[in-house]
Amino acid sequence: MTRKVGPWQVREIRASYDNPWIRIDHHEVIRPDGVEGIYGVVRFANLAVGVLPIFEDGTTMLVGQHRFPLDLYSWELPEGGGPMGEPSEETARRELAEETGLKASHLAPLGIAHMSNSVTDERAEYYIAWGLEEGEAAPEPDEVLALRRLPLSEVVMEIAKGRITDSLTILMVHGAILNAQIGLLPDAPAGTILSEMRRLQGAA
Repeated sequence: MTRKVGPWQVREIRASYDNPWIRIDHHEVIRPDGVEGIYGVVRFANLAVGVLPIFEDGTTMLVGQHRFPLDLYSWELPEGGGPMGEPSEETARRELAEETGLKASHLAPLGIAHMSNSVTDERAEYYIAWGLEEGEAAPEPDEVLALRRLPLSEVVMEIAKGRITDSLTILMVHGAILNAQIGLLPDAPAGTILSEMRRLQGAA
């Protein structure tokens, strides 16, 4: 028995791999052009969540870690995953505290994204945090993390030069700038971000 998925017809679905974090579904399909084919989809058990912490002086906190799939070291804004039923703001606050030790008085949404949407159903929700209080980080046992605090303007340059390549980090930085420019952020973080962008333009 087939079912419609947009212009596709799905004839059969079977899980070809499954673990606590992802499941890979193999689909036998009829493509939009009428030809029989296959489609593999990675299904995520958790919601991806990211946080851009912004201090009053215009700095933010990056987290450095080795990324196993790419075998490279990556500098990123704090991010992680939480159960689908958990409010994403709660997940964001927890990940921020675990990875950096920071606690935020205020959190505001920056955006929603579907990551690598041709082969996965991963959804990300991301926030900006301000009114920050510093504390001790408490990463997971399998996380070997480094912290680096630097101006947001420098993070923008690191992205522009291809030194920061994590997609969620790039989305958060661009989302924060866009939201500040069009008036969708409260005055405090918006003013800090716009000041950093003026500093960047002055240095160009």
